[in-house]
Amino acid sequence: MGDAKEAGAEGPPAGAAARGGLSLLSQGESEESSAQGSALFLGGNEVKSRAVVKYSSAPPRTAFARLEEKTDLKLPPANWLRESAKLGPAGTTILGNSKKSKPFSSFGMAYDFIDSVGNDVDVVSDSENIKKLLKIPYSKSHVSMAVHRIGRTLLLDELDIQELFMRSSQTGDWTWLKEFYQRLIDQKWQRKKKSKEHWYQKAILSKFLYYSINGDGAAQPVSSTTEQQESSSSDQTNDSEGASWPAPFEMPSSVSEDPSASSQGLKNDFVRNILWTFEDIHMLVGSNMPIFGGGRYPAVSLRLRDNNKPINVLTGIDYWLDNLICNVPELVMCFHVNGIVQKYEMIKTEEIPNLENSNFSTKVIKDIAQNILSFLKSNCTKEGHTYWLFKASGSDIVKLYDLTTLCEETEDKYQNPFTMPVAILLYKVACNMMLKKNQNKKHYGTIRTLLLNCLKLLDKSRHPQIIASANYMLSELFQLDEPKKEENSESPLNENSDESYSEEEEEMPDSDENGSYSTSSDPSDDSKAVAIIKSVGELSVPEKYKSIHQIRPSCAFPVCHDTEERCRLVLSYVLEGLKSVDSSIKKESDLPAADPSTPIPLKYEDESTRGGPEGLEKQMALFLDKMGSLQKGNYSSQSGMIPGSWQHKMKLQLILKSSKAYYVLSDAAMSLQKYGRALRYIKLALQSHDTYCCLCTNMLSEVLLFLSQYLTLCGDIQLMLAQNANNRAAHLEEFHYQTKEDQEILHSLHRESSCQGFAWATDLSTDLESQLSVSCKCYEAANEILQFSDLKSQNPEHYVQVLKRMGNIRNEIGVFYMNQAAALQSERVVSKSVSAAEQQLWKKSFSCFEKGIHNFESIEDATNAALLLCNTGRLMRICAQAHCGAGDEFKREFSPEEGLYYNKAIDYYLKALRSLGTRDIHPAVWDSVNWELSTTYFTMATLQQDYAPLSRKAQEQIEKEVSEAMMKSLKYCDVDSVSARQPLCQYRAATIHHRLASMYHSCLRNQVGDEHLRKQHRVLADLHYSKAAKLFQLLKDAPCELLRVQLERVAFAEFQMTSQNSNVGKLKTLSGALDIMVRTEHAFQLIQKELVEEFGQPKSSDAAAAADASPSLNREEVMKLLSIFESRLSFLLLQSIKLLSSTKKKTSNNIEDDTVLKTNKHIYSQLLRATANKTATLLERINVIVHLLGQLAAAGSAASSNAIQ
Repeated sequence: MGDAKEAGAEGPPAGAAARGGLSLLSQGESEESSAQGSALFLGGNEVKSRAVVKYSSAPPRTAFARLEEKTDLKLPPANWLRESAKLGPAGTTILGNSKKSKPFSSFGMAYDFIDSVGNDVDVVSDSENIKKLLKIPYSKSHVSMAVHRIGRTLLLDELDIQELFMRSSQTGDWTWLKEFYQRLIDQKWQRKKKSKEHWYQKAILSKFLYYSINGDGAAQPVSSTTEQQESSSSDQTNDSEGASWPAPFEMPSSVSEDPSASSQGLKNDFVRNILWTFEDIHMLVGSNMPIFGGGRYPAVSLRLRDNNKPINVLTGIDYWLDNLICNVPELVMCFHVNGIVQKYEMIKTEEIPNLENSNFSTKVIKDIAQNILSFLKSNCTKEGHTYWLFKASGSDIVKLYDLTTLCEETEDKYQNPFTMPVAILLYKVACNMMLKKNQNKKHYGTIRTLLLNCLKLLDKSRHPQIIASANYMLSELFQLDEPKKEENSESPLNENSDESYSEEEEEMPDSDENGSYSTSSDPSDDSKAVAIIKSVGELSVPEKYKSIHQIRPSCAFPVCHDTEERCRLVLSYVLEGLKSVDSSIKKESDLPAADPSTPIPLKYEDESTRGGPEGLEKQMALFLDKMGSLQKGNYSSQSGMIPGSWQHKMKLQLILKSSKAYYVLSDAAMSLQKYGRALRYIKLALQSHDTYCCLCTNMLSEVLLFLSQYLTLCGDIQLMLAQNANNRAAHLEEFHYQTKEDQEILHSLHRESSCQGFAWATDLSTDLESQLSVSCKCYEAANEILQFSDLKSQNPEHYVQVLKRMGNIRNEIGVFYMNQAAALQSERVVSKSVSAAEQQLWKKSFSCFEKGIHNFESIEDATNAALLLCNTGRLMRICAQAHCGAGDEFKREFSPEEGLYYNKAIDYYLKALRSLGTRDIHPAVWDSVNWELSTTYFTMATLQQDYAPLSRKAQEQIEKEVSEAMMKSLKYCDVDSVSARQPLCQYRAATIHHRLASMYHSCLRNQVGDEHLRKQHRVLADLHYSKAAKLFQLLKDAPCELLRVQLERVAFAEFQMTSQNSNVGKLKTLSGALDIMVRTEHAFQLIQKELVEEFGQPKSSDAAAAADASPSLNREEVMKLLSIFESRLSFLLLQSIKLLSSTKKKTSNNIEDDTVLKTNKHIYSQLLRATANKTATLLERINVIVHLLGQLAAAGSAASSNAIQ
């Protein structure tokens, strides 16, 4: 039964099942049974008391056997000392509720009811210890108790000094305490022996209880009475005073092998465990008091009293508290004289305080309880320390010592036998709090303090498993995957829980408020004592000490102000855990050699029993092999750890935690643009994960998801390093820097594997192509992991992100190859044909774009797919440009290859538009694709127009194709939308109209025959010229283009005039041509403004009115156009003068014509004089032209007004 109890020591149900299969009462049943006694009115003073039985191994209650008068209790009954179901497990002892407590009884209870420890319960103890404390002011007997603090809970155990010193005499342990005791407390200490009367009373009581459970109630004398009595005495001695103190923990292998196992002597041996609430004090109490019931009395306690001795206060308090704790409403008293039964008497529990000779105030008992608890809680502040509450026999002074501090001053802390039980309990309470799913983060400070105090008590060489586990739990307290929160008082990590406690700082007691327990010059005080109660009488004073609700110091969880700080804390705990595991493996390295006849179990043998996805490990192995990660003999621990051992399991968890921490650090460095540091951290994360893969025998899908995330981040970092090559030296320095902590963690990893599994992903290359390639490979590997496991459907967001990144990196690589091809093209000789290297780069680029488009289309990312289609179109244009350079420049024609690639480019741009659907999806991308499409049509039309393929096609067909391409270019050129690109669009549209007009003008000049077609060309040429002029006038930086268009319009008018016969028609055409000339004034004003700015001259009034011009002005082109303009203006004016003069001779009555003739002559003469001056500067010539055009415009407007009148 002992073994079963140890195995199930984690929780109450397991403990109950282990204790002989006895029932565990439910909370509901317990509360129901105790409802009637929840508030007892005792002697007129109400004291709130409520008892809930948490566990009971007692059989169903049965009525006690009422003994006949004159029954001789000195004669033993036939069933004496035999195991009895009615007395439960206490049947083989002299008396169930032994007055002798076991030294670790509170720990046994705490292990079984771990949920209550540290938070809900104030005190855990044997009922005998509780009674002894509450009787301190009434009793002269000595009190010696060990006190331990776990959270807000105090554990009280009897500290038997006599037993301890007997042990010290035999083993030499605890000599320091013996010397301390003799020096300060009892200088003439000697073991006190118990009297024969004591054993006589014990035997009488034991026989009485056995008579009471005996069915027939008759005394059956048994032979050898004396021997039986002696055996009973020795039984009792062995049970209560024997080897109950475990040896100091020199070899705590049982604990280190299984932290959940109870240490020797730490069993919960009580018949009942009761949650007793006395006023506002919550206590978990162990009791062995036999309770009888049935018939008239549902629950009674049975007591034996000597009729010659009256009940005193101490006995009354004893009986009253026992009944309160066990929720028993009545007491049955059996009186005897010299062992002969006299009578029975029934007393109600609430009447006990009012019995004759046993009067006591229940309110005073309540005050004593509250004061003692406040005194202990305000002074026993250090978790893990053993405190000693001591009151010498006959003394009124109560002293509290910190034995741990005293022990550390003299000997090894492991000489304190409480060290290990306390450490284990701290660990268990922390474990229990960690396991609660709904645990509020405000308790994290409590858990952390529990674990840190646990670690302080443990020796690294003796308890590696608990140390490793505690460090792992400490690392788990810090949430690595949470986003950074703004600091504020409402943050759960910043909250101080009123149920938590201080790790280091003690709350210093104030002597005025808390009573006289501080050291002073009084001779009775002891400098070694933590606190002293100078008189037990103070305990009866209401609220003499602070309320228990005010004395709990608070403990806050450490606030990490940034991610790096949080991760570094986690890694520090992980490192301590790894050191602990590694040190334990060192000790176990001298394992027996393998038996040659015993086959070594291979990894695949237990695949069928695994809980993970079928074949996941196999696929992972193939994947790692493909990635170049799986090296020969690398799939097992190199340190010799046995799979399934605690070291193996713990190291796996610690390694996984370290990989997560390094991943978060890498992500944080990435956001700070510290790419070298980010690569170093992700390298450590992948090295940790590689080691995990080598050790793990059952790969979890969650771990594979982590690996996919790590590789994704690694791909991001490599891409950013590629894009930030100018800062490579700084990145390289950050990459090679390593902290001592990182080195030690890496050393621990190297004990298990080479950590080279993902070395290809984390190399810091100086080659751009290599970095982009590694980045792509990282994303591909991350995607492959998602593909062969079921993670794709479970983590759709991550899957989408990976595919987006794959599409993006393939676009980057495609652009890289495309730019390389363009660079090669620009370097080669014009006449040389396309090289094989160029074609290879085209293929690589096209392949990357195609794969990237597929990635984006698979996740329905239309925008990015459109951008890649757009880049593919650009690649096709580069291919077309490469083919245009082949051949002689003078004999050059637009080749079929160029046409093919341009048409392919157009197809990709149209696909991009179809992918987007409408402009609303992404206006910027839509506009960009439209512009590129317009550019492609325009380039193709321009090349066909400039290098007409006359050897392959007819002139008419070429003109038709050019016209169609130009009109399509216009279709995709948005001149109306206001944007940064609007001036470009306007310039493009104006250029298209200009080119079309020139083409139709040329056709008209060269065409003979079809009059209808000539007329059509004339109309089209005139239309496009006017549109081109209108668009160029909108632009501020194209005066030369506007001038050229207007000059071509004038030439077009001159050409039309040659085919006219009548003077009226010619005059009309000349008038229109001069009007066009006048409209060029805007272009000359822009040129004038530009020249003025160049020479730094003040602006004229006309120039000020003009808009700002572009700073770049081609002076040669301006001079050429100006010369043409001067000659054409001169020609038009001369022709106008001639025609008007001849008309005047025929019709002398036209005043308007006379005015025009006069003006034209005047302007013509000025123009001739200006052009004759060869020394005039460009600006002066332009000033003249602007002045003359102004005169022409004024004359024209005057003529128009006269005509209207």
